[in-house]
Amino acid sequence: MAAVGGVGRRRRAWRWAMRAAASAVLWTAVVQLASIAGLFRPRLLADCGGGGGGVGAAAGLAALAGEDSVAARLSPPALVPKSEWLVPAFPVAPPPVRLPPPSFSYRDFGDVFDVDHFINSLRDELMIVKELPLKLQLRTKKRLYSMPPVSWSNETYYLKRVIFDLSYCIVEAAINTVKIGITSDLKAFLLQILPLARKHKVIHFEKSDTRLANNGLPIQLQMLRCRVNFEALRFTPQIEALGKKLISTLQRSGQFVVLHLRYEMDMLSFSGCTHGCSSKETEELTRMRYAYPWWKEKEIDSEAKRLQGFCPLTPEEITLVLKALGFTKDTLIYIASGEIFGGERRLAALKAAYPKLIRKEKILSPDELRPFQNHSTQMAALDYMVSLASDIFIPSYDGNMARVVEGHRRYMGFRKTIILDRKKLVELLDLFQGGALSWDEFSDAVKEAHKSHMGQPTDRKIIPGQPKEEDYFYANPQECLGYNGGLRDVS
Repeated sequence: MAAVGGVGRRRRAWRWAMRAAASAVLWTAVVQLASIAGLFRPRLLADCGGGGGGVGAAAGLAALAGEDSVAARLSPPALVPKSEWLVPAFPVAPPPVRLPPPSFSYRDFGDVFDVDHFINSLRDELMIVKELPLKLQLRTKKRLYSMPPVSWSNETYYLKRVIFDLSYCIVEAAINTVKIGITSDLKAFLLQILPLARKHKVIHFEKSDTRLANNGLPIQLQMLRCRVNFEALRFTPQIEALGKKLISTLQRSGQFVVLHLRYEMDMLSFSGCTHGCSSKETEELTRMRYAYPWWKEKEIDSEAKRLQGFCPLTPEEITLVLKALGFTKDTLIYIASGEIFGGERRLAALKAAYPKLIRKEKILSPDELRPFQNHSTQMAALDYMVSLASDIFIPSYDGNMARVVEGHRRYMGFRKTIILDRKKLVELLDLFQGGALSWDEFSDAVKEAHKSHMGQPTDRKIIPGQPKEEDYFYANPQECLGYNGGLRDVS
């Protein structure tokens, strides 16, 4: 009987640890959808406090999302806004874990996402509360112990480093009470980390974007990422209502295409992509890049990057590509983007070729847009909704929003998404504009190059040891997609 009881205790302890690991996975998943407006690197705080109870002297671990985004780095510093708390639902004497949704530039998670829906959707995975305990509020104002998690980590890292680092109650249960057979090396490692948690109580995880691997994770954790990203995260009722009005207006006009045209000033400046810009514009973009010391890459060979496919297509280039793909002059095209660098001058060719070019500002009245006008994340949320609902989605660059929309459209039934092969297109564009290809040859080559780039079912490209070069999980969450276009049950 003692042996049977020991096995049961070991299993329960390991289940607790795995639930905690799932909470760590959840945070990374939330970060990805938050990037729809180009925001990244929210901060993560964690606390493990004292207390009493059956599985160890633990009251909790917690984390508070911080303020860090492209917009924040281009603006004066702002106070960290309040965010939500995430606590894993442990069956007995739970060590609370808070892994929060990210906060945005001058905005709160609840200003963009439906908090109640988020809480209810994940109630079987995590217990979520909305306010930081006073004890932790006071502690975090004094001093924080910081450490950056390792990028592209798997669940083993979070179990052995993050969860054990923070939730020493689990480790004490494993080492001192349940005796689950931890190796001497791991026990020594844990005993080195645990004093940090006991000493500092609150641990700040900095630079927490891209912390979870694309591949090699248990299927349960991959499916949890899909549940968080594609089901638990829903925009606020105000955003949803206005987004649905946008979609309804567009659909009454027939089928429509969303063109995610990444050609904003900050994006061009920091990528160093200046093809098609005047000398004056190039100088302006270069000055902006040098003005921000946090941006390390200063000297950039724009043409070399373009030839490698690392630059967004210009509005003029995208016009030729759309024509080559067979989009006719009467195609209704919705532009999802921020302010285009160069303004109307750079959009002239696109408008001439496609007169039915439209943006949300032309569909919605100033009064309807006013509540969202100064909040880029909320405006991006409207574009995100329209992108999901479109008949065809075409991103000119594979940034964060483009990838998440691509994956979300796969998740919704493999809706058509044309993923442009920029390296091949640049080669073809230069040949055509240089007179080496006729229009028909150019058009045929563009169509041929994109036969298999329409968002159809495909396996992610895996490159061991090179996570930045392989396919992004959220662009193709194949673990959550069944065969023949069906969906696996991720509940």
